[in-house]
This record gives sequence, C-alpha cells and structure tokens, in this order.
Amino acid sequence: MDPHLARLQRELSSVISGLSPQQLSWHDPDKWCAAEILEHLFLTYTGTLKGFSRVLEANKSLASPITWKNRGQAFVVVGLGYMPAGRKSPPTAAPRGLQPEKVTSEIVPALSELDDMMTRCAGKLGARTPVLDHPILGPFSVNQWRKFHLVHGLHHVKQIRRLREKMKVPSV
Repeated sequence: MDPHLARLQRELSSVISGLSPQQLSWHDPDKWCAAEILEHLFLTYTGTLKGFSRVLEANKSLASPITWKNRGQAFVVVGLGYMPAGRKSPPTAAPRGLQPEKVTSEIVPALSELDDMMTRCAGKLGARTPVLDHPILGPFSVNQWRKFHLVHGLHHVKQIRRLREKMKVPSV
C-alpha cells in the first residue's frame, strides 16, 4: 500500500479506537461530530474512487488543463501539507447521516480499495500525470491525490482528537 494512505489508515484506526456510537455522535453546537467527520472523509474516498473508476473506463486522463491558480492551491495543500481551516465542504462530501457503526467499519477498507484503484491508474497513465480534477483544487495526479487524502485526513484526525479531549476520552 502507498505510504501516504497506509499512514492515513493507521491514524484513522487509532483516533476512532475505543469510541462508542454515543461518543462518535457527540459534538459542540454547530460543529460536526466524529461520525460526521468520518462520513465526510468516507464520502471523499468513495467520490475519488468513482472518479478513478471513470478514468480507468475511459483509459485516459479526465483532468482539465492546469491553471496557475490550481498550481498555487496544489502547492499549498499537497506540496506544503497545509489544509486551510474553515472551508465549507462541497455538497457531495457533506455528511448525510450514516450510522456511526457503518462508517467506522467501512472507512479503513475504503482506503485500501482506493489505493488499489489508484495503483491501477498509475500503472496505465503514470503516477505524475494529472488524471482527475479535485472539485476545488483542480487537476491532480495519482501521487497528488494520495498526498491530498493524507493531508485532508490528518486535518480531520486532529478535529477528532480535540473532540476526544473535550469528552475526556484518552487517545490510544
């Protein structure tokens, strides 16, 4: 498995370890609970999986031409590993109310499936060729998608750790 996605799997497994469905559902007013954060991440993985599936079906890149704005945004998020706070989730990745048990049992396997799909795309089109657009940041290569998911996932892992602290649930 790709090292970025393997690390993300470990971090997610660790941060949700030992949380009950009630703890996964606890949140501050007007903020997402851990289950909603996990669902958001899960939806980004399944959305990316669908996109890569379309790339494989087409047997070609589906990426738009890269703009200077895309390059700058990708450099900040993927290059520097910085995920700006306070951005609103695209509607396709907004939580819809999946049961906490479902999302916690399916999120880690979804990353394995995503890694397999990305590996197949990289084998056909190359790991550095822009293949698929991120809905906000623009065209990404397979390598950039892997790093994006790590940076994005770690951003949300920190949020879940803060929720654990507020609930006084020690991290594993």
